[in-house]
Amino acid sequence: MKEKIPTRIYLTEEEMPKFWYNLRADMKDKPEPMLHPGTLKPVTADDLAPVFCKSVIDQELDETTRLVPIPEAIQDFYRAYRPSPLIRAYYLEKALGTPAEIYYKFEGTNTSGSHKLNSAGPQAYFAKEAGLTSLTTETGAGQWGTAMAMACAFYDLKLIVYMVKVSSEQKPYRKALIETYGAHLIPSPSNTTESGKKILASDPNTGGSLGCAISEAIETAVKTDKCRYVLGSVLNHVLLHQSVIGLEAKTALDRYGIKPDIIIGCAGGGSNLGGLLSPFMGDKLAGKSNTRFIAVEPASCPSFTRGRFAYDFGDTAKTTPLIKMKTLGNGFIPSANHAGGLRYHGMNSTLSKLHNDGFLEARAETQTDVFDAAIRFMKVEGILPAPESSHAIKAAIDEALVCKKTGEKKVILFGLSGTGFFDMTAFASYSDKTMNDYIPTDADLERGFATIPSI
Repeated sequence: MKEKIPTRIYLTEEEMPKFWYNLRADMKDKPEPMLHPGTLKPVTADDLAPVFCKSVIDQELDETTRLVPIPEAIQDFYRAYRPSPLIRAYYLEKALGTPAEIYYKFEGTNTSGSHKLNSAGPQAYFAKEAGLTSLTTETGAGQWGTAMAMACAFYDLKLIVYMVKVSSEQKPYRKALIETYGAHLIPSPSNTTESGKKILASDPNTGGSLGCAISEAIETAVKTDKCRYVLGSVLNHVLLHQSVIGLEAKTALDRYGIKPDIIIGCAGGGSNLGGLLSPFMGDKLAGKSNTRFIAVEPASCPSFTRGRFAYDFGDTAKTTPLIKMKTLGNGFIPSANHAGGLRYHGMNSTLSKLHNDGFLEARAETQTDVFDAAIRFMKVEGILPAPESSHAIKAAIDEALVCKKTGEKKVILFGLSGTGFFDMTAFASYSDKTMNDYIPTDADLERGFATIPSI
């Protein structure tokens, strides 16, 4: 008799990952290198040194080391809240009447409420080891800002968080939590930096964007002694740290001989999606599986589905290196959607390359459809999902209903990247039917595309 799979699967301490997995090492066609905007040559460690600490620079530029040892101190840090559970969605399967098996990796069990702590801890640790005394960062919905505030409190580092203005207004309790951990939060764009002043002079009523907030955070970092900037998504060293999500999920599934047919993740800058799919994508690249991978993004910020694959700046003030990515243009300002963590104009270079080469599918969903799926999931599975994560839920439900129609028993794995307890304004908007679905016009996108540099 086949063993019944538990509702929640946890790894033992011995099964916990001891290495991060670097997907780029297994890619035959690697993502294009970041370029120095002045010389248009690949960036060097020296180019990045004024902004990032040495350890993350080394990880960012390393395309050949397949397994990167996780320092013992970070393994200890992870043990405070990991492993996260892999959950069999028995109740959702029953409610949908689908023959599909649905699993989700739930990253919302720590105080930050999301997967972001998986990279915040290592980045704070490396900064402390380097003798730094403070850090700066940006945050959209607030998950990354909270995680970084937690990590900086743990390692006794000062932190300034530039939070996208519209998100700071929508989520006052997220702001309060960040400040409770001792970080200084500034709504962005602000008058505290030259880049912020320039953005406000151009558009005094702007709600801000992650590109704006990144500009302010980098400017402050390079002007402050013993300070560096940390980023919670987009760059490849962040995907490296987040690979613990996929590594744990793969080990748990392997225990029961389960091979996923479809893997789904929400997509903003790529950290959650890249972390979940990395080890599974490695198998696909090696010809060991035929898994489908689906990225799900907001229709209001469609970098995968409507963006251009081009070199672009990572921030609005054009201070970062040029990154070859799917982008809407560094000047694109998305509408004030409730999935604040999915409001970045571009996408991680590795994921962009995989999408461009046909290994990764993408789809865009409107807010109301996403919240419909979130409520449907919450009522049967008992977890309030973050708006970001709910994009993955929407696609997982859709794929499960396809299985219902065809009778195929596929295995679906999706990432539940965080909880929605700081997003009740959004759920209230959904409940009282004041939520709007905004989809940018081609003309809206053209204004963003116009800011992509010609190189």
